[in-house]
Amino acid sequence: MTLDDIIDAQSVLAHVKVQNKKQLLQELSQALARRVAIDHRIVFEVLFTREKLGSTGIGQGIAIPHGKVSTLDRVYGVFARLAAPVEFEAVDGQPVDLVFALIAPDHAGADHLKALARISRLLRDPAIVAKLRGTDTPEGLYAILTEPSAGASASAA
Repeated sequence: MTLDDIIDAQSVLAHVKVQNKKQLLQELSQALARRVAIDHRIVFEVLFTREKLGSTGIGQGIAIPHGKVSTLDRVYGVFARLAAPVEFEAVDGQPVDLVFALIAPDHAGADHLKALARISRLLRDPAIVAKLRGTDTPEGLYAILTEPSAGASASAA
């Protein structure tokens, strides 16, 4: 599984303008719902419920909100670069500006975990994170996320 199996060019959002974590989850839910043709409220409830268990802010300005939706056939994702960081209750207390949201079917235990691990490794690479923060277009962000060197470093760990 590569990142281009999880996201497509339309799943990458640049300059997302939100005021807080809840608004961010709503934006991500709407983008994911459009992608998989389900009600955005279902996606929001899944992501919001997961956040209640503990923040998916992994530190360094990065969050990976995720959850499971029974009607899906595979793992789907959306990447967002925020116009301004928002408080996300991340493990390091820092606000978040790079977010990769994932939804997976209930039966996708291994695929869901593999996707989370791949994204986490990718977003812990300082060079890739610097490129993402320095890019202003969805096309540029998508290219960085799916470039072969990004996939190689993400799968090497």
